[in-house]
Amino acid sequence: MRASHDPLAGETDASAVTLSDDPGQRLSYQQTVPRHLVHRAAVSEVFLTDARPSGDDRFLVAAQWPRDHALYYPDGEGHADPLLFAETIRQAMVYLTHAYYGVPFTHCFVGSDFDFEITDPELLRVGATPLQPVLHARWTDLGSQPPRRTSLRVDVELSIGGRPCGRGSISVIALDPKRYRVLRHRGAGAAVEAGAEDGARPASRLPAARVGRLRGRDCVLERTESGAWQMRAALDHAVLFDHPTDHIPLMVLLEGFRQLGHVLMREPASVGRPEGPLPVLTGVQVSCVAFAELYAPVEFQVQDGFGRPGELRVDAVQAGRRVATATMTWALPGTADQRVEPRVDDLVAEQRVLVPEAVVV
Repeated sequence: MRASHDPLAGETDASAVTLSDDPGQRLSYQQTVPRHLVHRAAVSEVFLTDARPSGDDRFLVAAQWPRDHALYYPDGEGHADPLLFAETIRQAMVYLTHAYYGVPFTHCFVGSDFDFEITDPELLRVGATPLQPVLHARWTDLGSQPPRRTSLRVDVELSIGGRPCGRGSISVIALDPKRYRVLRHRGAGAAVEAGAEDGARPASRLPAARVGRLRGRDCVLERTESGAWQMRAALDHAVLFDHPTDHIPLMVLLEGFRQLGHVLMREPASVGRPEGPLPVLTGVQVSCVAFAELYAPVEFQVQDGFGRPGELRVDAVQAGRRVATATMTWALPGTADQRVEPRVDDLVAEQRVLVPEAVVV
């Protein structure tokens, strides 16, 4: 049952956007929401600015995306980073769960499924002022056992300037500390023990430009001497690890998947990609089945021959167990139907089918 609570009641904003004749749906962009309501330590990493109920378990959520950002900056064609949308979905879910459904701040959030799709990339083009997206969100209970466990899904539709341009969803369970500890340490030992051995495996970090990043420390993708792809992020990275955590967060896995997709789908003409527009990431589906530990590299295994042109499926494997699977869609700017093929010579030749030892939800 939704709690009666409006954290930003009484705020006025001359630049607010009115989405209907109902004054209660007047969304403000005056300031961000409190950072603890979206599980962020740095105010600069908070993108939500407001939220208003719009019906039973339905909400309008306002956000402002920076024109530039330390990690999520526009691409060479001037489009906002799609992972800004991904992070906004995550923040909206956390905010609504705390602010409107009364889930305690001591609870730990464990994700299972996440997806987003950009249906009109041109609306994400950065202009002279920050983009101010609105999420039309629906909160669904998936069988909670309050107060110890809340299971939920949030579905959103994205609009910018009143025009729809995307959709997404995220499913999580919020657990009290005791239940989280039990779940957290199930099956973790093997990955931790394997960390020292895998950490010694020779691997070279890719140049930042090859994975679409500007700074070397933003690159999380490595390649081993055997040609395998693996992810290893700097644990003191100010954005990827905004605050201390006991596992690799979803957004870090997303960054790793995106960087691998950038290599396989956007290589320039100098390494075999024909001249012309470069494809952009327009969609991701992620299924998380186990925790990824901090101190062991995560191997990315590409499923060769999967799906339609422009689709790329990757398993994230750690210490012999699958921790997540991502399906990415890349398309040429201007149309989501002009999908491109990955570079076959960079795909991992041999793949394994792995059965997860632990399921997150």
